[in-house]
Amino acid sequence: MVQFLASTPGICRPSFPLHSLHKIATLAFSAVVGVFVHVPFFSVAKADSATRPNIIFILADDQGFGDVGALNPDSKIPTPNIDRIANEGMIFGDAHTSSSVCTPTRYSVLTGRYHWRTHLQKGVLGGFSKPLISQGRLTIASLLKRQGYTTAGIGKWHLGWDWPLKGGGAADDGGDFSKPYAKGWDVDYEGEIQNGPNDLGFDYFFGISASLDMPPYVFVRNRVPTQKATVEKAFQRKGPAGADFEAVDVLPTITEETVRFINEHADAPEPFFIYFPLNAPHTPIVPTEQWRGKSGINVYADFTMQVDATVGKVLDALDANDIVDETLIVFTTDNGCSPAAKIGELEAAGHDQNYIYRGHKADIYEGGHRVPFVVRWPGKVKPGSRTEHLVGQIDFLATAAEITGATIPADGAEDSVSFLPTLLGKADQSARNSIISQSIGGQFAIRDGQWKLCVCPGSGGWSRPRPGRDDMTDLPPMQLYDLASDPGEEKNLIALHPDRVAAMMAMLRKAIDDGRTTPGKQLANDVDVVMIKPLPPKPRAKR
Repeated sequence: MVQFLASTPGICRPSFPLHSLHKIATLAFSAVVGVFVHVPFFSVAKADSATRPNIIFILADDQGFGDVGALNPDSKIPTPNIDRIANEGMIFGDAHTSSSVCTPTRYSVLTGRYHWRTHLQKGVLGGFSKPLISQGRLTIASLLKRQGYTTAGIGKWHLGWDWPLKGGGAADDGGDFSKPYAKGWDVDYEGEIQNGPNDLGFDYFFGISASLDMPPYVFVRNRVPTQKATVEKAFQRKGPAGADFEAVDVLPTITEETVRFINEHADAPEPFFIYFPLNAPHTPIVPTEQWRGKSGINVYADFTMQVDATVGKVLDALDANDIVDETLIVFTTDNGCSPAAKIGELEAAGHDQNYIYRGHKADIYEGGHRVPFVVRWPGKVKPGSRTEHLVGQIDFLATAAEITGATIPADGAEDSVSFLPTLLGKADQSARNSIISQSIGGQFAIRDGQWKLCVCPGSGGWSRPRPGRDDMTDLPPMQLYDLASDPGEEKNLIALHPDRVAAMMAMLRKAIDDGRTTPGKQLANDVDVVMIKPLPPKPRAKR
C-alpha cells in the first residue's frame, strides 16, 4: 500500500500531505478488511421463500433527482404518478447509478457488473456500435427467464448490437457518433440483428438502437426494423431513417407497446418482466402537442410531465388488469438532469432539477449519479416508507434473484448485492457500505459510508471546474467530502484526512484488481482499468 501511494502520480502533492505512511498503510489495510469482509458490503442474503411477482423496471433518461415531487418538496414540475409509486411504496434517498451517462448505467443495471470492467472506459456508445454485453453473460432477463418469466425489453437499448451489412459482416461505428457513420447506408435494414436483446434473455424487444439523437432512426421489433431506412433525417444528428419515423412519436409508441404487453400477459400463468428504458426526457426534447406548454416553465419540464404520464399509463394498465398486488414496479433514471434541459430556465422558475446536489449529467458529483429510485410492491413493501440505506441500480439483479429464489453463478453479477431486506423493512443497516461511480470522462468516485472520494480534480464532466476548459492545475488532485454534513459537496477535506483517503484508495484498488466486489474467486476485467486518470491539459489562453 505504501509503495502504491508513493508511486501514484499526484498523490503526494503539497495539497494532499501524506504523512506517517506506516500509520496510513495500517489504517488502509484495516479499512479494506473491514469493508470487504466484516461490513456487509458483499453480503448475499438468502430468500425466506421464493416468490414470482411480475416485475417492471422503468428507466427514465436524463431526469434529475429534483425532478420528482416526492423527492423534492419544492419541485415545480408535477409528477403525480411517480409520486404515487413513492407514496404506495418505498423511496430510496441514497440510490446511485454506476455512471453519470447512459450506456454504462444500462450495462450495470442489466448485468449487475460495473461497466468499467469492459472496454467502455468513458463516454457512451453510438447507434451503430458493437455489443457491449458479451454473449453468455448473465443478465437480469436471462436470470428471470430461467425462473419461468416471460421477458420483454421495450424502449431505448443503447448497449450496441450487430447491425448486418449488405455485403456481410456487421456495422461498427467504434462508439464515435460525432460524425456520420460512413456505412450507415450499407446496413441491411431488412436483415436480422444479432447479439442484441433477443440473445441476452429477452423473449421480446421493441424499441430503438440508441439515444433518439443518434441514427439510425427506425423502430426495431425483435431482430428486424419495422420499416426500412430509406430517407435521411436529423434529430440533432443526420442519418438513415424510416420514412414514417418521427422523434415526437417515440415515447407514445413505446408506452403503447408496454401497455399492450401488460394487457396480453396479465392473465398468463407465468409472470412477466418488463425492462422499460425510456427515451425521455433526453434530447431531442419533444413532448407531444398534448403536453407542450403544460408546465409553464419550458419544454423540458413539459417532457418530464409526459414521462410522468407514461408512468401513469403503466399504473393504469396494472389497475385495469387487477394485477397491482402481484407486481413489483421500479421507477428510476439513468443519470442526473442534462444541461440540455436549460437549467437556468428551470432555476429561474424556482426548480432545482438535481435538488440539493451539486452538478448534473456527466459529472462525478452527486447530481450526476444520485438518482430517483422508488419501488412499489403491495403487501411486501410498507407504503410511504423511506430509507437512506446506500443502494445501487447495479443491485437490482441480485435483488430479483433473491426474490425469485434464483442462484447467481460464480462468474455473474460480480458487483450486485441484494437490497431485499431493506425493501421489506427487515434490515437495520444497508447491505453495502460502499459503491463506485464514474463520470463521462471515466473519473472514479467511491463511497465509504458517509464519505465520498472523487479521484480527480473538478467535475470530470460538464459542470465547472470542467476538464479541458477550466484551469485545474492548482486544485488538489482529489476531493473528499463528508456527505452527512456536506451533501452539496462544497468543502473539500482532502488535506485533513490523509488516512481516510489512503484507505478509500485501497478499497478502490482492491475492487478493480479483484474483478468483483462480491464474495468469490478473483475474476479478470475485460481490459486494464486505469484508476487515476491523467489531469487534463491546461486550456489555452483566449486571444
